Amino acid sequence: MSPMSQLKSIATALPDHKISQEDVLAVLAKARGAALPARLKQILGNSGIAHRYIARDPDYYLEQRSWPERAQIYDEVGRALAGRSATAALEKAALRPSDVDAIVMISTTGTMTPSIPSRLIEAMGFRQSVQTVPVFGYGCAGGILGIRLANDLADANGGQNVLLISLELCSLSYDYSQFDKKNMIATALFADGCAAAVLTGKAGQGEGPSFRAFDQKTWPDSRDMMGWDIGETGFDLVLARDIPTFVAKDFTPFCDQFLSEQGLEKSDMSEPACHPGGGRVVEALEDYFAPELPGIPATREVLKHHGNMSSPTVLFVLEKLLSSNPKRPVLMTALGPGFTSVLGILDPAGAD
Repeated sequence: MSPMSQLKSIATALPDHKISQEDVLAVLAKARGAALPARLKQILGNSGIAHRYIARDPDYYLEQRSWPERAQIYDEVGRALAGRSATAALEKAALRPSDVDAIVMISTTGTMTPSIPSRLIEAMGFRQSVQTVPVFGYGCAGGILGIRLANDLADANGGQNVLLISLELCSLSYDYSQFDKKNMIATALFADGCAAAVLTGKAGQGEGPSFRAFDQKTWPDSRDMMGWDIGETGFDLVLARDIPTFVAKDFTPFCDQFLSEQGLEKSDMSEPACHPGGGRVVEALEDYFAPELPGIPATREVLKHHGNMSSPTVLFVLEKLLSSNPKRPVLMTALGPGFTSVLGILDPAGAD
């Protein structure tokens, strides 16, 4: 099988404000005006997260914020993170901004018109003719769906250099005016971050990891599992409790079929790059991969130190895995709004 596009680089960027789970519990108690119930404190403390990064100081999130205020932070912080990660990814790939033919931007926690890629053209020195593709709505599945879209663009026009940027500022949706269990769990789980990747379909690039295949599936009658409602001050989270059950019941046969179609067994694979979701989702994924694969430590490590950043999270995991030069194919997995599962396979450099 001839390879699809080649992955030249991945780079990541984080906002300045680091917050531990202990800090989050204290902030939630402060917002509530009383100690947290023991059961809720246990749930939040067992998330698998030690600390995360957010766009603003924790006390900022205790204040009422309008939609324009949230949009201003998305513009300021989001553009800075996108620029930093894109610059680093291009440097790692030994490419200049003028070498880029298309920029794909994945984000579901904010939006701008003109888009962030359009605003980066002059600031970073991209060609005026560069194609910009801003994509909204993929949510937690956006990292791999973005890679799939970037891969298709890299294969177009006889081969192109494509820059993928995956940016999420999940903290902008924290809302203490709706002090219910769902919002508290979201506050203890979701975080901010950005990742960029460079893909190329141009010939003569030498050896490097390349994509083999992708697939996705959207299940019927599942829209209420994950997404946004439009609220008074911004996006309001929709999040079901039974996603780990979904992994065991619905994701498992879909992934089995995908691997079978590629002529692969789980035992043929390197450690997978999974969007972690949360601690219970990671456990459900580990149950699926066991015993052929002993665990998904890179996924756990990213969740521990970064939380669930939505779409860029799986790119953080993939960056970590590629640093150890895996010799076997890497399966990429994510679940997101729809409710949608997306899968991909990255073959290491030199694979047939």
